[in-house]
Amino acid sequence: MEKKKNTVRKFGNAIRRMTALMLGLTLMFSVCACGQKEESENNTKLILTTGFARGEIFRIGSVSCMKSELMVYLTNTQNQYENVFGEEIWQQDFNGVTLEENVKETVLARIARVKSMTLLAQEMNVSLSEEEQALCTQAAETYFSSLSERERELLEITQEQINDMYQDYALADKVYHYIIRDINPEISDDEARTITIQHILLKTTTPVGADDSYAMSEEEKSERYALAVELSERLEAGEDFESLMELYNEADENTLFVRHGDMDETFEDVAFSLENGQVSGIVETPQGYEILKCVSTFDREQTDKNKVEIVRAQREQVFGEQYESFVSALTRYLNEELWEEVRLLHDAELTTTDFFEVYNRCFADVTFAFEE
Repeated sequence: MEKKKNTVRKFGNAIRRMTALMLGLTLMFSVCACGQKEESENNTKLILTTGFARGEIFRIGSVSCMKSELMVYLTNTQNQYENVFGEEIWQQDFNGVTLEENVKETVLARIARVKSMTLLAQEMNVSLSEEEQALCTQAAETYFSSLSERERELLEITQEQINDMYQDYALADKVYHYIIRDINPEISDDEARTITIQHILLKTTTPVGADDSYAMSEEEKSERYALAVELSERLEAGEDFESLMELYNEADENTLFVRHGDMDETFEDVAFSLENGQVSGIVETPQGYEILKCVSTFDREQTDKNKVEIVRAQREQVFGEQYESFVSALTRYLNEELWEEVRLLHDAELTTTDFFEVYNRCFADVTFAFEE
C-alpha cells in the first residue's frame, strides 16, 4: 500500500511539472464575445465574431478545433494514465485543482500547439508531400479500424476527421523539422565534455524559505572557513575524502556531473583544472566553501548524454523563438461554455491508447524533405 501511495505521489509531482510547462500555452487563449476588445501591451484589436460552430472548442487564426478532435487526444491520454496508475488516480487533486482539470489543460495546450504550427507551416510555405499525405491516410485507416463501434460512438469521430488530425500532426512535425534543419547535430567531445566531481560544501547561506536565503554573518563565515581549513588539512594528512564527505557535505548531492556552463565560474575553473584523483584547495563560491575531488576528467556516458541535451536545447531555442514570435500575433478564441462541459469519459469499452503510436509507426522511417 505504501509503495502505491509513493507511486501516486510521484505521478502527482510529474503532473504538476508537466502542467506548469504546458499551462503557458493554454494562456494563449482569450475568451472573446461579439464586440469585445482584446488588449495587449503593444496594441488593441477589435474582435468581432459571430460565435462558434456546433462542437467547436477553440479557434486560432483561421483554424479550428472540434470537440471530437480534443476528445481523441484526451481519451488516449486518460487511458495511458489509467493503464499505469489505475482509475483511482483521478481521485487525486493538487492544491484544490483536480487531476482531471490538469490533464484537460495539458491536452488543450498540446492540440493548440499543433493547430498553431499548421498556421506557421502555411506562413513558411511548408506542406505535406503526396507520400506524406498517403502515410496520414494509412495511419487514419489503421487507427480508425482499431476503434470499436462503441468507441467511435462515444468519441463522435469519423475516419475523415482522424485523417485530418494526422494531417495536422504531420504538418506540425514537418514545420518543426524545417525550422531546426540547419542545426548541426554533431557535437564534439570537447564541447560536451562532462567531468565527474565529488565535493564537500560548507554553506555560508541559510535558507529561510523555498527560494530565499540570507548570508551568514562574518563571524559565522569565519567559523565555516576554519572548518574548511581543518578538513583540507585532514585530507592532506591522508584521511579518506569520501568518509569526510559523508560526514560534512551540506550539498544535496555528493557526486556531480559537471559540464561547462553548469556551475559557478570559480567552481568550474578549479574543477576542470584537476587531474583524476586530485583534490583541490578551498574554493569559495556563492554557496559557501568547497573542496573538490576529481573522479574522472572525462565521463564517456555522461558526455554522450550531454551531446543529446545540447542539440535538444539548441533546437528548442531556435524553434521556440520563431514559434513564440508567430503565435503572439494570432487572434485566439476559446469556447468557454463548451470547454467547461468537457469531461473524461468512463466506459469499460473505451480503451483506445495508440493514436500517437500509430503516427510514430507510420512515420518512423520518414525524413522530411524541403524545397529550397
